[in-house]
Amino acid sequence: MLDTAPLQDAYRALLDAAATVANADDPNPAPPDGEWNADQILAHVSLISAATIAAVAGVAAGANTTYDNRIALDTWTIERTIAHAGGNAGLRDRIGGQAAALCALAGGAALSDAELSTPAPVRLLSNDTLLVDQPMALRDIVTGLAEAELPGHTKQLLALLPDRAGAEASR
Repeated sequence: MLDTAPLQDAYRALLDAAATVANADDPNPAPPDGEWNADQILAHVSLISAATIAAVAGVAAGANTTYDNRIALDTWTIERTIAHAGGNAGLRDRIGGQAAALCALAGGAALSDAELSTPAPVRLLSNDTLLVDQPMALRDIVTGLAEAELPGHTKQLLALLPDRAGAEASR
C-alpha cells in the first residue's frame, strides 16, 4: 500500500503557488532567461501527471509500461496543452483532477505491493541533461513526483513572484 498523503500535499502546495502567481499584480510575470512562465510550468506538470497516471494504470492493467518525460519537455506539446486547457485556470483545474485520479489509483488498495514494486524502464531529462535511464519501481516513480518533481516546480512558480510576495507565499 502506498501512502498518497505526501503526493496530495505536494499537489496542493503546487496549486496554491500557481494560484498565488495567478492572483499577483502581474499574473504572467516574465521568467528569467531560459525558464518557463507559469502556464508552461503548469502544462509541463499536467503532462508529467498524465504520464504518471498512464504508468500506474498500465501496471494495474497488467501491461508492460514505461515512464519517459521527454514529451513533457517539448515546447510544441506544452503550448498545445496550454491551449487545450484554456490557459492558467484550466491548467490548474486539470492538474487538480489529475492529482485526485493519481492518488486514487496509486493509493489505498488499488495496487498491491507487488504491483507497486513493478520495475518500469524510466528515462528522465532536465535541461537537456539525462538524469535517469534505468528501471525504477512504480512506487519510486510516484514518490519521486511527490518528493522532487512537484516541489521543484512549486519553487519555480514562486520564483516568478516579486521577492516579497514569494517570501510570504512560501511561509
